[in-house]
Amino acid sequence: MVPGGRWNVRGLRKRLFAWLYYTCLSDKGQPNLKGTLTGEIRAPLLARADGSVLEIGAGDGANLPLYPAKTQITLLDPNVYLLRHAVPLAAGLRRALPTCVVGVAEYLPCPDASFDTVVAVHVLCSVQDQTAALAEVRRVLRPGGLFLFLEHVAAPAGTVNRCAQQVLNPGWRMIGDGCQLTRDTGASIQAAGFATVEQHAFEVGFPPFLSPHICGFARR
Repeated sequence: MVPGGRWNVRGLRKRLFAWLYYTCLSDKGQPNLKGTLTGEIRAPLLARADGSVLEIGAGDGANLPLYPAKTQITLLDPNVYLLRHAVPLAAGLRRALPTCVVGVAEYLPCPDASFDTVVAVHVLCSVQDQTAALAEVRRVLRPGGLFLFLEHVAAPAGTVNRCAQQVLNPGWRMIGDGCQLTRDTGASIQAAGFATVEQHAFEVGFPPFLSPHICGFARR
């Protein structure tokens, strides 16, 4: 297949993933605050964001309703077909329009020390290189800045759930736009060179192969 054909296939896959996500999974600016994952974990986490905020892997801007009103948001995502939903969503929320950037976490198109807060929600599972992405997060954070994260991670080794994740991972990665079930993201964050890291693990219940999760913050 010619290179152009490969790019066309990749573009079609991104269009398809964006359509499926926005149609079937997006809360379209109306997060369910009664749900445990959003109401008790995601919303309080993002309420800690302050000042200039960069969200990597922001998708369609689903987290916009959860940020403090005075924050200045930059949304970055490699899928332009998802990202294009973010501005009309922000307009509907009557908040300042975000800056939208098409890009990947491993090569952030941002100056050093340019953000007070960096956010990743269900993102580090799908980046190609976690080490590079976390190094970029540290680079663009100002001294003392916060990295807020919420991620699903690999189940403990030897468990039935870990075996299920290993079996499902190849197919899940194809349909999930690169998402992987077997990454030890917590260890990667601990090893990334942040001044302090605080995280805790918890179970989400369903579907079991997307459990456990971790959430927390790291300070540059």
